[in-house]
Amino acid sequence: MQIVTTTDTLSDLCQRLSKHSYVTIDTEFLRENTFWPELCLVQIASDDESAIIDPLANGIDLAPLFKLLQNTNVLKVFHAGRQDLEIFHHLSGHVPIPIFDTQVAAMVCGFGESVGYDTLVTKITGHGIDKSSRFTDWSRRPLTERQLSYAEADVTHLRDVYQHLKAELEKSGRSQWLTSEMAILESPETYFLPPEKAWQKIKARNNKPRFLAILQTTAAWREKQAHHQNIPRNRILRDEALLEIAANPPRNAEKLSHVRGIGKKFAEGKMGAGLLSAINEGIEMPHDDCPQVALKAQMPKGLGPLMDLLKVLLKTRCEEENVAQKLVCNSRDLEKIASDSNADIPALKGWRHEVFGQHALALKEGKIGFTAKDNKIRIIDLS
Repeated sequence: MQIVTTTDTLSDLCQRLSKHSYVTIDTEFLRENTFWPELCLVQIASDDESAIIDPLANGIDLAPLFKLLQNTNVLKVFHAGRQDLEIFHHLSGHVPIPIFDTQVAAMVCGFGESVGYDTLVTKITGHGIDKSSRFTDWSRRPLTERQLSYAEADVTHLRDVYQHLKAELEKSGRSQWLTSEMAILESPETYFLPPEKAWQKIKARNNKPRFLAILQTTAAWREKQAHHQNIPRNRILRDEALLEIAANPPRNAEKLSHVRGIGKKFAEGKMGAGLLSAINEGIEMPHDDCPQVALKAQMPKGLGPLMDLLKVLLKTRCEEENVAQKLVCNSRDLEKIASDSNADIPALKGWRHEVFGQHALALKEGKIGFTAKDNKIRIIDLS
């Protein structure tokens, strides 16, 4: 087992890996007590070697690794890699490119919705995964041989998974399907939430513009504080407190201290002053600048049954094409198809249009229907 703890050793490793067409990558990290994930290990493998990089080793510089991650001649293979990619984007300022996510590829190849790594490895290789070290504190040193073996196995098994899925995609002619999905993961915008949009992540039942304006400014204040202090958002202030503040905005420290979860010390200190300033900003925001959220319109009469038929069609077509429904169309977009045949949604474009969109429009136009036989739904041509 190769453990990399120095910059020179890392540089030599990355030089060798840069000569390969692909590498498999995984990370171990902690984020319970921080806003940004704390990178604890990087596991990486090529066809002929694997290594564990220790980012916590004294004096190590990860620059050679970041250079490899930006080498466009080397494909970077992850499984459910969004959090790994977020870490590398935060540390280096760049998203690794190009990438191949085996979880997404598995959905394209018919392995189901968001298939887990353990399940995928077992189905493809026949090997089980040792789960005993799953809840390890990866920041502690030294790590045991068992823990290191567990970490290394994630990228050695990933080689076989990648090779299998790559062959399946090429065989089915679906490689381009995956390419369009990887473009989203390769976009830096995927990993950055502007503070002024943080309020959109909070579930609120009130859609009054003034309420939303205060929620927007206070959520942005919390987001900036969490960034700056590198602590989880809820360590600053819980969502419930922000919702209460937006509904009944306090104007001074005394009133602020009455909000559940905010103590007198917080309210009267620097943090309280900053929060009160954010509250005031929301209160004074011009009405035309306040966020607007339209109430969900009631579905027109007759579209409910059509939605049910579209759901049946989606499930049937995805089973026929052996692709995960989640990847093709979601419930929100089904509603849009039901009400608007020219809706600007992914399901009516590209490969999704071929798999489902064109059939959905044909159903709306009365050109296809369903029949049941031998416990199966079959699509019939009515045109």
